[in-house]
Amino acid sequence: MRTRGFGELEAVVMDRLWDRNGHPTTVRELFDELSGEREIAYTTVMSTMDNLHRKGWLKRRREGKAFRYWPTLTREQHSARLMREALDDGGRSELVLAHFLEQIGPEESDRLRAALRKLTEGS
Repeated sequence: MRTRGFGELEAVVMDRLWDRNGHPTTVRELFDELSGEREIAYTTVMSTMDNLHRKGWLKRRREGKAFRYWPTLTREQHSARLMREALDDGGRSELVLAHFLEQIGPEESDRLRAALRKLTEGS
């Protein structure tokens, strides 16, 4: 499952589902929410959620005539995969990391150090 490649509407759907903290959602519920903000067809939302399911980004279970969908990964897990892919595909990984570290602030740097320390202590 490649992480990159969400279309614009796929990204919107994923964001909305992540905001629900794993609470399974029907196409109708998401359509009702999105149609209040943009012009969109029910079938467009349905196709997008079905495509995300086929790609492995959403799980679903039947409930009556409808499916309820939820993300297979948390937003944070997804972000970590994006970071992993960027590191793998961005050229020399040590330089990618060095440039990344130049861009983060002191608070993020402290959190990174704490996460590394936690990993080292756990192994």
